[in-house]
Amino acid sequence: MGEEPNDARPEPADRIPGGDASHQNQNQSQNQNQNPQQGQAQGQGQNPAPPDPRVAPSPETPPWAPVRPAAASGTPAAAPPPPERPPATPTLAFGPPPQASGQPTGQPSGQQSGPPPGESSGAVPVGAGAAAPDYSYGYPRSGPATAPGYGPPPGYGPPGYGPPGYGPPPGHGAQPPAQPPGPANPAQAAAIGLLNLSGLGLGYVLLRNWIGAVLCWLATAALLVVALPADVDGVPVGVLVGYGVFLLAAAADGFRRGLRATLRIGAAFRRLALPLALVLLAVPAGGSLAYGAARDEAKEQALLARLTTADERVKSGQGLLFERAEPLYRLALATYQDLGTKHAGSRAGKLVPARLDAYYEQLSAPYAKKDYCRAVAPLTHLRGLSGAVDKDLLGTRPAKTDEPLAESLYECGTGALGVQAADPPAEKSLNALLDTFPESAYATRVEPAVRAAVKTRSTAVDGATPCEAVVELRTIRTTVGALPGADFDGAARETSTAIEKGDFACGTSQFRSKDFDDAVTTMTQFAKDHPSSPKAAHARSIAIAAEIADEEAEAGKALPPAKAPGGSRMVMVVSNDGPGSVELLYTGPTTGRITLNACATCTKYPNPIFEGSKKIKACTGPSSKYPKATLLLPAGNYHFLQKRAGTGTSSAGDTKTSKAKIEPGYSYTNCLYVTSGF
Repeated sequence: MGEEPNDARPEPADRIPGGDASHQNQNQSQNQNQNPQQGQAQGQGQNPAPPDPRVAPSPETPPWAPVRPAAASGTPAAAPPPPERPPATPTLAFGPPPQASGQPTGQPSGQQSGPPPGESSGAVPVGAGAAAPDYSYGYPRSGPATAPGYGPPPGYGPPGYGPPGYGPPPGHGAQPPAQPPGPANPAQAAAIGLLNLSGLGLGYVLLRNWIGAVLCWLATAALLVVALPADVDGVPVGVLVGYGVFLLAAAADGFRRGLRATLRIGAAFRRLALPLALVLLAVPAGGSLAYGAARDEAKEQALLARLTTADERVKSGQGLLFERAEPLYRLALATYQDLGTKHAGSRAGKLVPARLDAYYEQLSAPYAKKDYCRAVAPLTHLRGLSGAVDKDLLGTRPAKTDEPLAESLYECGTGALGVQAADPPAEKSLNALLDTFPESAYATRVEPAVRAAVKTRSTAVDGATPCEAVVELRTIRTTVGALPGADFDGAARETSTAIEKGDFACGTSQFRSKDFDDAVTTMTQFAKDHPSSPKAAHARSIAIAAEIADEEAEAGKALPPAKAPGGSRMVMVVSNDGPGSVELLYTGPTTGRITLNACATCTKYPNPIFEGSKKIKACTGPSSKYPKATLLLPAGNYHFLQKRAGTGTSSAGDTKTSKAKIEPGYSYTNCLYVTSGF
C-alpha cells in the first residue's frame, strides 16, 4: 500500500536553518540512485499479474504524493533531530511554477545543485530534515524541508477530516462518515436542564427543539389556567404532582440532549447560560410564592366574608324577640368561635373580640332599656356561653352578666306578682333567681317584696275595685305557693287573709252594683272556701237575696242584714200542693231557704184564664196530704222565690216569686202549687 498523500508545501519561512536547495536536490539524486536497484531486485523474472475482478481496485496513488524513502537493510532509520526553532504553520501555495526548468527557488541561474562540500549525500527520510518534494499544478518543486512533527495541512488526508470542500471528490469511494459528537460538557447540560426546569422551555429553545419547548409552554399555560385566579382550595394535588413530574422529565431530557450538543450561541452567552438558568429558577419559585400569597389573600377574603355574614345575622336579630332570633345568634356565634380559635391569626380572627363585644352589647340592650323581663332570656344566653364557647376567647364577658341577670330576674318576678296573665309568671322568674343566685342581694329581697304586694292588694280590697284586687291576691297566692322554703309561710298566711277579705268585699260590691248573678257565684264560693269564717253565714244570706233579686229586682234594694233582728217571731206554715219537690227562698228582715218534698197525688191546676177566672182552691184537701215546713219570721216585708224541681208534669227550673208582709201576733200559711199553661 502507498503512503497517504501529504500535500504540505512548506514555504521558505519553514525551511531548516542552514539548508539550501542544492543540498536538498543532492539528497533527492541519491535517493533516486538507490531506488532503481530495489526495483530491479523486485521485478526480475516477474510479469505483472492481471487484476482480480472480485477485488475493487485501490485508488491510484496520485503522482504528486511523496514517497517514503526506504531505510537501509538491517539498519533502523535514525530519529530526526529536533528543530532548532518551532516551524511555522505550512500554508498552501497557489499560482504558476516559479521556473519551468526545475531550478530551485531562490538559487541563482547556472548554479548546479548538489551537496555542499564536506557533507555526505546519504538518504534523509521525509520529515527528518529532508525536503519533501513540492508540486504546483503537478510539477515538482524544490522547497524547504518540512518541520519535524507537522503533518498535512487542513483539507488533506483521509476523507471526513479537514474543513468542508476538501478530500476526495464525490463518487470516489464510500460516502464520508457523519461528524462525530463533541466532547461531554456537563456545565452546558446542567444549564439546559435548569432552563427547562424553570417551566419556560428555554433549554429546548437553545437546542432548537421546538416540539419540547411548545410542550413546556402548553404545560405551564394549562397550570396557569387551572391555578388562576387563586382561590381558597388552591390547585389540586394531582395537577401539582403531574406538573412537577413533567418539569423533572423535561430537565432530565434537556440534560441528556445538551451534554454533547453544539449550541449556536456566542461565547459570551455560553458563559451566562448557567447563571441565567439558576436565576430563572426563581420564576417557578417566585410564582409559587406569589400564588401562595394570592391564595392566602383569597383565604383572608373568604374568612372576612364569613365574618360579614355572621355580623349580618346578628344585626338581623335586632328588634326581634330572643326566642325568634336565637337560631340566627347561634349560627353567628359558631362562626365567631371558628374564626377566633382556628383562624385567630387571620384578619378576620383578630376582629372577633370586637365582634363579641358588640354581640354582648346588642343582646344586653333590653337590660339597658330596663325591659327586665325581655332581658332575662338573652342575658341567660350570654351567661351560659362559657360552657359552649372557648373560654379564652370569651374572657370575663360571661361573668359580667351575673349582676344584670339577677336584677332582671328580680324585677321581672316582682313586677309580675299579682298579674294573672304575666309571661313569664312571677314564680318562674323568682325561682330562677333563688336557684341561680341564692346568695345575691336580690334573692334576699324577694320575701319582703311579696309581702309588700299582698299588703298593697289588701288595701285595694276596701277601694272601688275589690274584685280586681282579690284576683291579684289569688295570683299572688299561687306564686307564694310555688316558692321554695319556709321563708314565705308568713306571706302565705297574709295572702289567705287578704283573699278572704277580698272575696267578701267583691261579693257585696257585685250585689250593690246589681250584678246579682256574679254576686251569687262569689258569695256561694266564699261560703265554701271559708266555711269557718264569721262572714260565711252573711255571705250565704247575700247569695240567697241576690238569687231572689235576680228574679225580683225589688228584693235587691238592700243587702240582707248580717244578723237577724230580735223580738217575736210569727209562724208561717208552708205546704207543697204541686208535683215534684220545691225549694223556697225568702229574704226580708231575715233570709233563708227551705226545701219541701214532692206531693205524690198533687197535680197542676188549670190556668184561671182558661177556666173562666175561677178561683183556684189549693191545699183544700186533708192536711196530711201535703208536705209542710214551718218558718219563724220576724215581722216585716218578705220576698219569696219558689224553685220547683223537674218532674213528668213540670220542667226543671220553674220559678215563681211572691211577697208577703208579716205582722206581729199573726200566724200564716203559704200553699205552693203549680198551674198549667192550658
